[in-house]
Amino acid sequence: MSLADDILKDLHGGIAKTLDDLRHELANVRTGRANLHLLDGVRVDYYGTPTPLNQVSTLSVPEARMIVVKPWEKNMIPPIEKAIRDANLGLNPQSDKDLVRVPIPPLTEERRRDIVKQVKVKGEDHKVAIRNERRDAKELISVAEKDGDIAADEAKKAMEKMQKATDDGVKKVDEVVAAKEKEVMQV
Repeated sequence: MSLADDILKDLHGGIAKTLDDLRHELANVRTGRANLHLLDGVRVDYYGTPTPLNQVSTLSVPEARMIVVKPWEKNMIPPIEKAIRDANLGLNPQSDKDLVRVPIPPLTEERRRDIVKQVKVKGEDHKVAIRNERRDAKELISVAEKDGDIAADEAKKAMEKMQKATDDGVKKVDEVVAAKEKEVMQV
């Protein structure tokens, strides 16, 4: 395996990592539908320790606009309710004797458009990250060619492969953003 192949392999790894990060960030973006990732950042006071909500209860989505939180201990219902309210997610939990229901209010058209703008900004940030990966790979190939570690024709082929990988990565970012945009705008 040549040095150019190693550089391209690293580039592909960096692009894949960037795409995974984008998908992870967009999973936390609120849409009009119930999604358990909405509550990922919620920490409950569990005997004095801030604990992730999913470590003190079972979470489920029984219907499109409802998340149900079933605590493992009934005395955890008030702290869970408080933690969800304090998380500033715009959610209003309602407790029963055994569980906490979290209705997901529908988004207004204006709020949907704001969320789409945020999604597009995240997409652009990740495109920049992919282009930065390309720039770093290009510098490595140029230095290797100058030092005589890679032949000129091999460097040219590597540059072409690098550009194709970058174009594919940017295209995938666009696809992920478009899918999230469609999901957000869906009523």
